[in-house]
Amino acid sequence: MKFEFLDHDPQGADAEAGTVRPETFTPLAPSTDAELLDAYSNTVVQVVERAGPSVVHVKTRHGRGGGGSGSGFILSRDGFILTNSHVVHGAAKLSVQTSDGRETRANLVGDDPDTDLAVLRVNLPGLRHIAFAPSGQVRVGQIAIAIGNPLGFDHSVTAGIVSALGRTFPSRNGRLIDNVIQTDAPLNPGNSGGPLVNTRGEVIGVNTAMIPSAQGICFAIGCKTAEFIASWLIKDGRIRRGHLGLMAQEVTIHERVVRFHKLRQRSGALVLEVTAGAAAAEAGLQAEDIIVWFNHEEVRSTHDLHRLLVGDHLLGQRARLTVLRRHELLHLWITPRERQ
Repeated sequence: MKFEFLDHDPQGADAEAGTVRPETFTPLAPSTDAELLDAYSNTVVQVVERAGPSVVHVKTRHGRGGGGSGSGFILSRDGFILTNSHVVHGAAKLSVQTSDGRETRANLVGDDPDTDLAVLRVNLPGLRHIAFAPSGQVRVGQIAIAIGNPLGFDHSVTAGIVSALGRTFPSRNGRLIDNVIQTDAPLNPGNSGGPLVNTRGEVIGVNTAMIPSAQGICFAIGCKTAEFIASWLIKDGRIRRGHLGLMAQEVTIHERVVRFHKLRQRSGALVLEVTAGAAAAEAGLQAEDIIVWFNHEEVRSTHDLHRLLVGDHLLGQRARLTVLRRHELLHLWITPRERQ
Protein backbone atom coordinates (compact mmCIF):
# COMPACT_ATOMS: atom_id res chain seq x y z
CA MET A 1 0.00 0.00 0.00
CA LYS A 2 1.33 3.40 -0.96
CA PHE A 3 1.04 6.31 1.46
CA GLU A 4 1.35 9.86 0.19
CA PHE A 5 2.38 12.45 2.72
CA LEU A 6 0.49 15.71 2.41
CA ASP A 7 3.65 17.35 1.20
CA HIS A 8 4.14 21.06 0.76
CA ASP A 9 2.64 22.48 -2.41
CA PRO A 10 5.51 22.44 -4.94
CA GLN A 11 4.17 25.65 -6.49
CA GLY A 12 4.09 27.39 -3.16
CA ALA A 13 0.69 28.56 -3.55
CA ASP A 14 -32.79 -8.44 14.22
CA ALA A 15 -31.50 -5.69 16.24
CA GLU A 16 -28.68 -7.71 17.91
CA ALA A 17 -27.22 -8.32 14.47
CA GLY A 18 -27.04 -4.61 13.79
CA THR A 19 -30.06 -4.53 11.49
CA VAL A 20 -33.32 -2.66 11.83
CA ARG A 21 -36.58 -4.53 11.40
CA PRO A 22 -38.80 -2.87 8.80
CA GLU A 23 -41.76 -2.67 11.11
CA THR A 24 -39.75 -0.72 13.73
CA PHE A 25 -38.08 1.72 11.35
CA THR A 26 -39.69 5.15 11.12
CA PRO A 27 -38.28 7.49 8.43
CA LEU A 28 -37.32 10.95 9.59
CA ALA A 29 -39.74 13.67 8.61
CA PRO A 30 -38.35 16.17 6.08
CA SER A 31 -38.41 18.94 8.64
CA THR A 32 -36.29 16.81 11.00
CA ASP A 33 -33.78 16.15 8.23
CA ALA A 34 -33.53 19.88 7.62
CA GLU A 35 -33.06 20.58 11.30
CA LEU A 36 -30.30 17.96 11.55
CA LEU A 37 -28.50 19.37 8.52
CA ASP A 38 -28.84 22.87 9.88
CA ALA A 39 -27.45 21.79 13.27
CA TYR A 40 -24.51 20.08 11.55
CA SER A 41 -23.78 23.19 9.47
CA ASN A 42 -23.96 25.45 12.51
CA THR A 43 -21.60 23.15 14.40
CA VAL A 44 -18.99 23.23 11.65
CA VAL A 45 -19.30 27.02 11.32
CA GLN A 46 -18.81 27.50 15.07
CA VAL A 47 -15.80 25.18 15.12
CA VAL A 48 -14.14 27.04 12.26
CA GLU A 49 -14.79 30.39 13.95
CA ARG A 50 -13.24 29.06 17.14
CA ALA A 51 -10.26 27.10 15.74
CA GLY A 52 -9.60 28.85 12.42
CA PRO A 53 -7.68 31.85 13.81
CA SER A 54 -5.13 29.44 15.30
CA VAL A 55 -4.28 27.83 11.95
CA VAL A 56 -1.31 29.21 10.03
CA HIS A 57 0.19 28.90 6.56
CA VAL A 58 3.78 27.64 6.78
CA LYS A 59 6.03 28.71 3.88
CA THR A 60 9.43 27.20 3.21
CA ARG A 61 12.47 27.99 1.07
CA HIS A 62 14.87 25.18 0.15
CA GLY A 63 18.23 25.92 -1.41
CA ARG A 64 18.27 27.91 -4.63
CA GLY A 65 14.75 29.14 -5.15
CA GLY A 66 12.94 25.89 -4.35
CA GLY A 67 10.08 26.37 -1.95
CA GLY A 68 6.78 25.01 -0.77
CA SER A 69 4.09 25.40 1.81
CA GLY A 70 2.09 23.53 4.40
CA SER A 71 -0.02 24.16 7.46
CA GLY A 72 0.41 24.45 11.20
CA PHE A 73 -1.41 25.61 14.31
CA ILE A 74 -0.56 27.82 17.27
CA LEU A 75 0.06 25.99 20.55
CA SER A 76 0.56 28.96 22.85
CA ARG A 77 0.29 32.74 23.01
CA ASP A 78 4.08 33.00 23.09
CA GLY A 79 4.34 31.78 19.51
CA PHE A 80 4.98 28.03 19.50
CA ILE A 81 3.53 26.37 16.39
CA LEU A 82 3.15 22.66 15.62
CA THR A 83 3.48 21.33 12.08
CA ASN A 84 4.79 18.25 10.23
CA SER A 85 8.48 17.48 10.07
CA HIS A 86 8.25 16.74 6.36
CA VAL A 87 6.96 20.29 5.74
CA VAL A 88 9.97 22.03 7.30
CA HIS A 89 12.79 19.48 7.34
CA GLY A 90 15.88 20.84 5.61
CA ALA A 91 14.35 24.24 4.89
CA ALA A 92 16.82 27.13 4.58
CA LYS A 93 14.17 29.71 5.45
CA LEU A 94 10.79 29.49 7.19
CA SER A 95 7.95 31.97 7.41
CA VAL A 96 4.42 31.84 8.78
CA GLN A 97 1.29 33.70 7.72
CA THR A 98 -1.51 33.97 10.27
CA SER A 99 -5.23 33.91 9.51
CA ASP A 100 -5.40 37.73 9.74
CA GLY A 101 -2.76 38.11 7.02
CA ARG A 102 0.33 38.89 9.10
CA GLU A 103 3.51 37.22 7.82
CA THR A 104 6.72 36.82 9.77
CA ARG A 105 9.90 34.77 9.89
CA ALA A 106 9.71 31.54 11.87
CA ASN A 107 12.48 29.73 13.74
CA LEU A 108 12.72 25.95 13.95
CA VAL A 109 12.60 24.93 17.62
CA GLY A 110 12.77 21.18 17.11
CA ASP A 111 12.18 18.50 14.49
CA ASP A 112 11.33 14.82 14.98
CA PRO A 113 11.15 12.84 11.72
CA ASP A 114 10.31 9.65 13.66
CA THR A 115 6.84 11.03 14.43
CA ASP A 116 6.73 13.52 11.52
CA LEU A 117 6.30 16.44 13.92
CA ALA A 118 8.13 19.75 14.28
CA VAL A 119 7.77 22.87 16.40
CA LEU A 120 8.33 26.42 15.11
CA ARG A 121 8.28 29.74 16.95
CA VAL A 122 7.27 33.20 15.83
CA ASN A 123 7.33 36.57 17.54
CA LEU A 124 3.92 38.18 17.04
CA PRO A 125 1.46 39.76 19.48
CA GLY A 126 -2.18 38.77 19.84
CA LEU A 127 -1.88 35.14 18.82
CA ARG A 128 -4.84 32.80 19.40
CA HIS A 129 -3.89 29.28 20.37
CA ILE A 130 -5.76 26.00 20.22
CA ALA A 131 -5.91 23.19 22.79
CA PHE A 132 -5.50 19.42 22.42
CA ALA A 133 -8.49 17.18 23.08
CA PRO A 134 -8.22 14.52 25.79
CA SER A 135 -7.08 11.49 23.75
CA GLY A 136 -9.42 9.12 25.56
CA GLN A 137 -12.42 11.09 24.28
CA VAL A 138 -11.70 10.52 20.58
CA ARG A 139 -14.28 8.07 19.19
CA VAL A 140 -14.81 6.34 15.88
CA GLY A 141 -17.72 8.00 14.08
CA GLN A 142 -17.35 11.43 15.64
CA ILE A 143 -17.24 14.52 13.41
CA ALA A 144 -13.73 15.49 12.30
CA ILE A 145 -12.96 18.87 10.72
CA ALA A 146 -9.69 19.65 8.92
CA ILE A 147 -8.41 23.20 8.47
CA GLY A 148 -5.35 23.99 6.39
CA ASN A 149 -3.87 25.29 3.17
CA PRO A 150 -4.30 22.57 0.52
CA LEU A 151 -2.51 23.41 -2.72
CA GLY A 152 -1.94 26.91 -1.37
CA PHE A 153 -5.62 27.75 -0.85
CA ASP A 154 -5.44 29.46 2.53
CA HIS A 155 -7.68 28.32 5.37
CA SER A 156 -9.70 25.73 3.51
CA VAL A 157 -12.11 23.64 5.58
CA THR A 158 -13.19 20.03 4.99
CA ALA A 159 -15.28 17.79 7.23
CA GLY A 160 -15.94 14.11 7.73
CA ILE A 161 -15.73 11.60 10.55
CA VAL A 162 -13.12 9.64 12.46
CA SER A 163 -13.06 6.42 10.42
CA ALA A 164 -10.73 4.38 12.65
CA LEU A 165 -8.29 4.66 15.54
CA GLY A 166 -5.00 2.95 16.31
CA ARG A 167 -3.67 2.81 12.76
CA THR A 168 0.06 2.76 12.00
CA PHE A 169 1.94 4.02 8.96
CA PRO A 170 5.61 4.58 8.15
CA SER A 171 7.27 7.94 8.61
CA ARG A 172 9.65 9.14 5.92
CA ASN A 173 12.61 7.59 7.69
CA GLY A 174 10.86 4.22 7.87
CA ARG A 175 9.81 4.15 11.53
CA LEU A 176 6.20 3.20 12.14
CA ILE A 177 4.09 5.96 13.71
CA ASP A 178 1.58 4.52 16.18
CA ASN A 179 -1.91 5.58 17.24
CA VAL A 180 -2.72 7.28 13.95
CA ILE A 181 -6.27 8.47 13.25
CA GLN A 182 -7.92 7.52 9.98
CA THR A 183 -10.45 10.06 8.67
CA ASP A 184 -12.50 10.64 5.56
CA ALA A 185 -12.24 14.44 5.86
CA PRO A 186 -10.71 15.24 2.42
CA LEU A 187 -7.03 16.22 2.56
CA ASN A 188 -4.64 17.39 -0.15
CA PRO A 189 -0.98 18.41 -0.40
CA GLY A 190 -0.60 21.52 1.73
CA ASN A 191 -2.88 20.22 4.50
CA SER A 192 0.25 18.79 6.14
CA GLY A 193 0.64 19.98 9.71
CA GLY A 194 -2.85 21.44 9.98
CA PRO A 195 -5.21 20.42 12.76
CA LEU A 196 -7.97 17.83 12.69
CA VAL A 197 -10.46 19.11 15.27
CA ASN A 198 -13.58 17.91 17.06
CA THR A 199 -16.87 19.73 17.50
CA ARG A 200 -15.47 21.61 20.52
CA GLY A 201 -12.68 23.05 18.40
CA GLU A 202 -10.02 20.91 20.11
CA VAL A 203 -7.20 19.23 18.20
CA ILE A 204 -7.64 15.47 17.89
CA GLY A 205 -4.86 15.00 15.32
CA VAL A 206 -2.25 16.55 13.05
CA ASN A 207 -3.06 15.94 9.36
CA THR A 208 -0.16 14.23 7.64
CA ALA A 209 -0.87 11.71 4.85
CA MET A 210 -3.37 10.12 2.49
CA ILE A 211 -3.61 7.15 0.16
CA PRO A 212 -3.79 8.76 -3.30
CA SER A 213 -5.39 5.75 -5.03
CA ALA A 214 -8.26 5.66 -2.53
CA GLN A 215 -11.15 7.96 -1.76
CA GLY A 216 -11.58 9.25 1.76
CA ILE A 217 -8.66 7.44 3.41
CA CYS A 218 -6.53 10.07 5.12
CA PHE A 219 -4.42 10.06 8.26
CA ALA A 220 -3.61 12.31 11.21
CA ILE A 221 -1.09 11.81 14.01
CA GLY A 222 -3.11 11.35 17.21
CA CYS A 223 -3.31 14.17 19.74
CA LYS A 224 -1.71 12.07 22.50
CA THR A 225 1.45 11.57 20.45
CA ALA A 226 1.40 15.15 19.13
CA GLU A 227 1.08 16.78 22.55
CA PHE A 228 3.74 14.54 24.10
CA ILE A 229 6.32 15.09 21.33
CA ALA A 230 5.60 18.83 21.10
CA SER A 231 6.26 19.28 24.82
CA TRP A 232 9.66 17.56 24.53
CA LEU A 233 10.62 19.53 21.42
CA ILE A 234 9.76 22.78 23.19
CA LYS A 235 11.75 21.68 26.24
CA ASP A 236 14.88 20.23 24.62
CA GLY A 237 14.71 21.05 20.91
CA ARG A 238 15.14 17.40 20.00
CA ILE A 239 13.98 13.95 20.99
CA ARG A 240 16.42 11.55 22.66
CA ARG A 241 15.17 7.98 22.69
CA GLY A 242 16.22 4.79 24.37
CA HIS A 243 16.66 1.83 22.03
CA LEU A 244 15.81 -1.71 23.08
CA GLY A 245 16.27 -3.51 19.76
CA LEU A 246 12.89 -5.12 19.22
CA MET A 247 9.75 -4.96 17.10
CA ALA A 248 6.37 -5.18 18.82
CA GLN A 249 2.65 -4.66 18.38
CA GLU A 250 -0.29 -4.21 20.73
CA VAL A 251 -2.07 -7.42 21.76
CA THR A 252 -4.99 -8.32 24.03
CA ILE A 253 -4.12 -10.44 27.07
CA HIS A 254 -6.47 -13.35 27.80
CA GLU A 255 -8.87 -12.59 30.65
CA ARG A 256 -7.85 -15.69 32.61
CA VAL A 257 -4.19 -14.59 32.50
CA VAL A 258 -5.18 -11.09 33.63
CA ARG A 259 -7.09 -12.51 36.61
CA PHE A 260 -4.42 -15.07 37.53
CA HIS A 261 -1.64 -12.46 37.68
CA LYS A 262 -3.96 -9.72 38.99
CA LEU A 263 -2.98 -7.38 36.17
CA ARG A 264 -4.69 -4.02 35.88
CA GLN A 265 -4.29 -3.84 32.11
CA ARG A 266 -5.84 -6.10 29.50
CA SER A 267 -3.31 -5.44 26.73
CA GLY A 268 0.44 -5.29 26.28
CA ALA A 269 3.22 -5.09 23.69
CA LEU A 270 3.77 -8.40 21.92
CA VAL A 271 7.41 -8.87 20.90
CA LEU A 272 7.61 -9.89 17.24
CA GLU A 273 11.37 -9.80 16.73
CA VAL A 274 14.51 -9.24 18.80
CA THR A 275 17.66 -7.79 17.21
CA ALA A 276 20.78 -9.85 17.84
CA GLY A 277 23.28 -8.08 20.09
CA ALA A 278 20.82 -5.34 21.11
CA ALA A 279 19.75 -4.51 24.66
CA ALA A 280 16.61 -6.68 24.41
CA ALA A 281 18.62 -9.73 23.35
CA GLU A 282 21.14 -9.20 26.15
CA ALA A 283 18.27 -8.99 28.65
CA GLY A 284 16.93 -12.37 27.49
CA LEU A 285 13.79 -11.08 25.79
CA GLN A 286 12.25 -13.51 23.30
CA ALA A 287 9.79 -13.31 20.43
CA GLU A 288 6.18 -13.85 21.62
CA ASP A 289 6.93 -12.36 25.05
CA ILE A 290 4.30 -9.78 26.04
CA ILE A 291 5.72 -6.70 27.75
CA VAL A 292 3.37 -5.51 30.52
CA TRP A 293 5.61 -3.33 32.70
CA PHE A 294 8.68 -1.23 32.00
CA ASN A 295 10.56 0.59 34.74
CA HIS A 296 7.54 0.26 37.07
CA GLU A 297 5.12 1.72 34.49
CA GLU A 298 2.30 -0.20 32.81
CA VAL A 299 2.75 -1.00 29.13
CA ARG A 300 -0.60 -1.41 27.38
CA SER A 301 0.61 -0.74 23.83
CA THR A 302 3.68 0.00 21.75
CA HIS A 303 2.85 3.69 22.20
CA ASP A 304 3.38 3.33 25.96
CA LEU A 305 6.74 1.66 25.32
CA HIS A 306 7.86 4.42 22.93
CA ARG A 307 6.63 7.09 25.35
CA LEU A 308 8.59 5.62 28.26
CA LEU A 309 11.77 5.55 26.18
CA VAL A 310 11.64 9.24 25.28
CA GLY A 311 14.18 11.35 27.15
CA ASP A 312 17.62 10.70 28.60
CA HIS A 313 16.62 9.55 32.08
CA LEU A 314 16.94 5.82 31.24
CA LEU A 315 19.91 5.87 28.89
CA GLY A 316 22.63 3.62 30.28
CA GLN A 317 20.51 2.82 33.35
CA ARG A 318 19.29 -0.66 34.29
CA ALA A 319 15.52 -0.87 34.21
CA ARG A 320 13.14 -3.70 35.06
CA LEU A 321 11.14 -5.18 32.21
CA THR A 322 8.20 -7.40 33.16
CA VAL A 323 6.92 -9.82 30.53
CA LEU A 324 4.41 -12.60 30.12
CA ARG A 325 6.14 -15.65 28.64
CA ARG A 326 3.38 -18.08 27.80
CA HIS A 327 1.52 -17.87 31.13
CA GLU A 328 4.47 -17.09 33.39
CA LEU A 329 5.30 -13.59 34.64
CA LEU A 330 9.05 -12.86 34.38
CA HIS A 331 11.19 -9.91 35.49
CA LEU A 332 14.14 -9.08 33.25
CA TRP A 333 16.78 -6.36 33.54
CA ILE A 334 17.53 -4.23 30.52
CA THR A 335 19.80 -1.24 29.83
CA PRO A 336 18.44 1.04 27.07
CA ARG A 337 20.95 2.56 24.67
CA GLU A 338 20.48 5.83 22.85
CA ARG A 339 18.90 5.45 19.48
CA GLN A 340 21.11 6.81 16.73
